[in-house]
Amino acid sequence: MDRETHFPANINGESPPPEAETSKDHEDKRKQRWTIIGLALAGLILIGLLVVAVIYLVNPATPTTRIRDIFIILMALEFLVVGVALIILIVQLASLINLLQNEVKPILDSTKETSHTLRGTALFLSDNLVEPVIKLSGYVASMQRMVSLFGFIRKPKGKI
Repeated sequence: MDRETHFPANINGESPPPEAETSKDHEDKRKQRWTIIGLALAGLILIGLLVVAVIYLVNPATPTTRIRDIFIILMALEFLVVGVALIILIVQLASLINLLQNEVKPILDSTKETSHTLRGTALFLSDNLVEPVIKLSGYVASMQRMVSLFGFIRKPKGKI
């Protein structure tokens, strides 16, 4: 393969060295590693907070009614956020359906029409060009065989 198919050209039309690509890959892997480490730490902190909360709530002197009220308020806020997310999802779904109906479907219809036209062209060429050429080739081959059988044209010995 050509070297330019692997690496995009820069402003001067030259290909970047392979080292630039490997350092970019290395940087992407480093970012991915830090993201995984961050998510793991966040998960561990969340588990630790849950353990501390359970230990705190098991204590008999804890005012659970106040904690319950705060938890209910937090759940209501969470439902509000989920509701907004669902509204955004429905709007995005509506725009996707609009895109499919108004842009993709006409392209598919045009492609279908083109394939039917190509099929018709292929059938026309098959019927009017290829079939007569095949018939003529068959007639010529049969005439050659007939001429060779009657002995008008002799083939040199040693050839089959």
